[in-house]
Parts: sequence; C-alpha cells; structure tokens
Amino acid sequence: MTSDPAKAAPMAELTIRGVILGALITLLFTAANVYLGLKIGLTFATSIPAAVISMAVLRLFATGTILENNIVQTIASAAGTLSAIIFVLPGLVIIGWWQGFPYWLSACTIALGGILGVMYSVPLRRALVTGSDLPYPEGVAAAEVLKVGAGSREGLEENKRGLAAIVMSAFAAASFSIIAKTRLIAEEAATFFKFSSGATSMSTSFSMALIGVGHLVGLSVGLAMFVGLLISWTAIVPYLTAPLAAGADLAEVVGTTFRMKARFIGAGTIGIAAIWTLLKILGPIISGIRSALAANRMRKDGNAGLLELTERDLPISIVGGTIIASLIPIGILLWVFAQGGPIAANPLPVIALTLAYVLFAGIVIASVCGYMAGLIGASNSPISGVGILAVLGASLILAGIYGSGRDTTQTQALIAYALFVTAIVFGIATISNDNLQDLKTGQLVGATPWKQQIALVLGVIFGAIVIPPILDLLNSAFGFAGAPGAGPNALPAPQAALISALAQGVLGGNLDWGLIGFGALIGAIVVAIDELLGKAGKLRLPPLAVGMGIYLPMALTLLIPVGAVIGHFYNRWAMRQSNPDFAERMGVLMATGFIVGESLFGVAFAGIVAATNSDAPLALVAENGWAVPLSVIAFFGVIAALYARLRRWASASLG
Repeated sequence: MTSDPAKAAPMAELTIRGVILGALITLLFTAANVYLGLKIGLTFATSIPAAVISMAVLRLFATGTILENNIVQTIASAAGTLSAIIFVLPGLVIIGWWQGFPYWLSACTIALGGILGVMYSVPLRRALVTGSDLPYPEGVAAAEVLKVGAGSREGLEENKRGLAAIVMSAFAAASFSIIAKTRLIAEEAATFFKFSSGATSMSTSFSMALIGVGHLVGLSVGLAMFVGLLISWTAIVPYLTAPLAAGADLAEVVGTTFRMKARFIGAGTIGIAAIWTLLKILGPIISGIRSALAANRMRKDGNAGLLELTERDLPISIVGGTIIASLIPIGILLWVFAQGGPIAANPLPVIALTLAYVLFAGIVIASVCGYMAGLIGASNSPISGVGILAVLGASLILAGIYGSGRDTTQTQALIAYALFVTAIVFGIATISNDNLQDLKTGQLVGATPWKQQIALVLGVIFGAIVIPPILDLLNSAFGFAGAPGAGPNALPAPQAALISALAQGVLGGNLDWGLIGFGALIGAIVVAIDELLGKAGKLRLPPLAVGMGIYLPMALTLLIPVGAVIGHFYNRWAMRQSNPDFAERMGVLMATGFIVGESLFGVAFAGIVAATNSDAPLALVAENGWAVPLSVIAFFGVIAALYARLRRWASASLG
C-alpha cells in the first residue's frame, strides 16, 4: 500500500528563520534594484540570487530544507520585483505634484497593489502553472538551483555533474560581465546606418543570461521575438525616420524615434496580443477558479486531508474576501490623494469608477503578466509596456469625465491622479509577473502553495516598508531628471518619465493615437497568423512574444533567439544519447548557470554603483575600437567551449 502524501511527515517550510532571512535579503536586493532601475532603467531578477544566498546560510543549520530555501527566495523575489514600482511613482515628483514620497501613502499604495497581485495569482496558478506547458525559464532555473543545492537528484554522480554544470556556466557568465565592466571588452555593441530612405540600428548586449533564457524558452518563443525585432528595426524605425535630414546624427535620430514612437507601436501590439491571450486562457482561468472552489468545499466538509499538499492554495473565500476588503483602503487612499484637484469637488463617482477599473484592469493585467512570465521570464517581460497600457486606461477614464486640454493646474492634478491609480495597478502587474515564476519553482520542488502565497504577501509587505525611504533618500541625494529643480546628477528614471509623458499626452490632448492603433493592427495580423499555424500543426508564433520583440530594445532581445536556436540543436543532440533525459537536463542546468552568474553579479554591481556614485566604477580603460571584436570572439568562443564541455559530461556514462 502506498503512503498518503498528505499524511506524510511535512518538511520544514514556512519558518520564522526563513521569514527573517527573506526579510534581510529583501532589504539588500530591493535597495539595489531601486537604485539600478532609476539610474539605468533596468532591474535584475532576485529569485535566483536569493536562493543561492539562502542555501549558503541555511547550510549552517542541520535542519535547513529545500522547501525552506524556496520560501526565502519567494519572499526576497516578491519584494525585489515590487521595486519595479519605480517605473511609476517617481513620475509624481517629475511632474511636480510631490516633492518627496509621503511614507504611509506610498507604502500603502505599494502594499495594496502587491497584495492584490498575490490574490489574483492564486487561481491563476492552476490555470497557468499546473495546467499549462509554458516554459517559465526563471522558475525552472530557480528550481534547478534549489534541487542541485539540496542534492535532491537521484544519484550522487548526476548531482555532481549537474552542480558542476551550474558552477561552470555561472562562473563564465559572472566573469564575462566583470571583464566587460572594465571595458577591456565591450558590454554592448551597436551600429547605426541608413536604411532605405530612413535609418535603423543593429545592437546587442553580450549577455550570457539572455542565451540561457533563450535556451529555456524554446524555438517558438525565440523566433517570435526575432520576428518582432525584424518588424521593429527593418520596417517601423526606418519608416518613421524617413526622410533623413542632411547631416543628421543617426544615433540620436534612431534612438529618439524608437523611444518616442516605435515603442508605442509595440505597446499597441502587446495590448492586442494581451487581450487575445486573455481570451484564450479564460477557460483555464475559470477552470482554476472552479477547482479552487471545489477545494474550498472539501475543506468545509472536513476533507482537507484528501488534498495533496502541492494542491492546497489559500482558500478561495480568503482570496475573494481580501480582494473585496482591499477596495476600502484603496478608496480611502484615492480620496486622500484627490484632495486639492478637480476630483475633490465630487469624489464618489470618480473613485467608484476608479475602483472598478483597478479590479477589472487588475484581472486582465495579472493574467497577461503571468502569461508573459511563463513565456520568457519575469526579468525579460516588458512590464513598462503594461504600465503604458495601464496609464492610458486611467488617463482615458479621466479625459472622458473631465475632457482634455484644461487649464494647467487642473490638468496637472488629473495627471497626478492617473499616475497614482497606475501605481496601484502596476503593483498588481509586477507581483503577478513574479508570483507565477515563484509558484512554478514551488511546484517543481514540491512546495505547499498556500504557504508560498503567504510568503509572497510577506515579501510584498517587506518591500512596501523599505521602498519609500529608499526613494526618498535617492530623491534627496540626486533628484530625478525632468523634475523641478533637478540637478546635473539627477537620476534618469526613464520609464517613469515615459509613463508621465503619456498621461500628459492624453490629458493634454496631444498624444499620437495612430502609433498605438498601428501597433494594434500588427497584433491582430500576428494573432491570425499564429492561429493559422496552429491549425496547420506548424511551429507557433506567440503574439505576445512578437509584441515584446517590437517593444524591447534590440540589445535586450537579439540573443534570446540565438539562445533558443542553440538550445534547440542541443536538445536534438540530447535525444540521441543513451540517457536523453539526463542530457537534456544538463542543458537546462547550463542555461540556469548563465542566469545565476549574471544575476549574482548584478547584485554586486548595483552595490558598487551605489557606493561609488559612478556609472562605470570598474572601468580600467576608455572605450576603444578593439573592445567589440574582442567581445564577439570571446563571447561566442566561451559559449561554444562551454557547450562542448557540457556534451562530454552529458554523454559520459553515469555508472
């Protein structure tokens, strides 16, 4: 007779020790992410570095478990990801509505948005994690790190080789990143040139993490991103830059055109792809809610023990009750924030409509962001594109009520209100984008969902506590570019500036809707092509991945298709080996190591940047012409050598 897993002795999971460790890691990673995001517009994934640090610390205790490590990385990951709220909140300072960040107002806004994101992701777990075949590259990578670190693979030799594969690729990725920061080799390469009657660019970052992501997401997603990249850089950008003025600075023209025009087309494509994706996953979402309700009935009937540990989510009654209850404090926050503007004259109808928007947009955005995370990973998802769509929605509601192009004071108040609403919705977006990655990791290591969901809420609370004072500190020390009185060392805060400009465009009456509409048309065409390919049984063209390829800079996307092709050919080779499952798993571990190494270095580099207040604290030489060719040779030479070594390890007998 087999033992009942529900009655087996539970492994230590949600412990006070783990919560404290997660909170401490949260402080480090959130501070680093806030600073790095405001300075260079990028944040790093925190789950894998958190897992590595957690394993190192918990090894000091004889009772440390893989599930406890998973809780630590879940807390730190949720809080670190919530730092993406910097893509919205600094906009209130940039437009001059705030001079700093009121602590309780900011903390409660961040916390409530994040908690809603956790609650929305509970039924989505059954729809998009357990009930789908999405790759979840970072969730899989984090699980592999935890498994290898805990020695949970069957067979000592297999575990030894798996650990060696992760260490080898992580060391290579971190080492390459360190050398690139010295400028002895190039970190990125870009060239700008005339194309037809306009201009365009080719660029890439020499990032081994992107190769790892490509390996993990597979050929369909990689090629779809490549299609989006081609649409953006061989059609949209050349068309929008034509005709070129005589003597024009190509880098300036192409860069400005991409940021201020092409990305809005990409946002339109993402919007249509998001709506279609939501329609396609509505069935699984409804099924997930039904199964959650069924599980709730089993609990009420006293049959909770019949549910496997890995299927025990937070009760749907608690989830629904939390969502409804959260509307009260959100409504109070909106009322407080609206004082001093036109909304204060008759706040109830506007706040009621805003709450309905937060609820509806939250459901849509949580579903779409969770799907995006499953498709290409949380750190590569175009969350700022979702922010664009969210601020457009909030601004359009206000423009519909109050009109656009009003006097400056009233318009500024409406812009501020739109940004504040977007901050709440954006909290839902960032957390749902991260949560499903974490829940995928939990599924792969055998975690209890409800415990992990509590850990996610704790991570949100820890993040909400520490983010406002960090923002206040950075605002006092540097300020934000474009804000009243900003100095020469002001932090660029690029996404916040863009989202603020969008709200100003809608409520000021000067936004180019043609760009977003054109993007939506592209999205509709891609959706039709993907459906035809699906019916023909051919390789798919995921519309969201195409939209991401259009929206994201080429430097952040080009190597994902390359990694996907490398992973495809490696997996074809693995299938011909005597132990194909082991050989394929070794490839996953290699890709995982690339992400681990670069993520860990990202943490360290953020600290160095903050300590030195320098964009290039490790630079040993000035930029030079040899850096790019050296980087190309070194980068692809290292990748080739690593995969050759991996094939030898994977093909050798385990005996």
